[in-house]
Amino acid sequence: MRDSTTSRAETLLLIAFLMALGATLGALFIGEVLGQTPCILCWYQRIAMFPLVPILAVGLWRGDATARIYALPLVLTGLAVALWHSGLYAGLIPEGVSPCTQDGPSCSDRTQMTILGLPIPYLSLGCFMAIALCLNVMKGKPS
Repeated sequence: MRDSTTSRAETLLLIAFLMALGATLGALFIGEVLGQTPCILCWYQRIAMFPLVPILAVGLWRGDATARIYALPLVLTGLAVALWHSGLYAGLIPEGVSPCTQDGPSCSDRTQMTILGLPIPYLSLGCFMAIALCLNVMKGKPS
């Protein structure tokens, strides 16, 4: 019989995996299907998000909630970049400190940084926050 802590940890790990998978597929759709070139900060967020899919998948497959230990540094890094990107997009951080250059898309362009009317930086921030919350709430080790 499985205890409720184990079941809860597995559920949270599954939710975190599905969010990482959805964000990865969404980023690929935006770039490859819609043809929107990612800005520098989007690339950094992708670097943090994409490896979460196999890390969390292996944790689910093995029934090992300690995958959160490997995932959290990537999630927190992505969260920091997404927070910075959202601040630039919102105008809270001056455009002069933006890493985006003349050669690529702007990190705060309101026409390029939206999908279905939703700001991409905010979507990324929300996803990283939700994954971080799931991984931080997890307790126990599924067997």
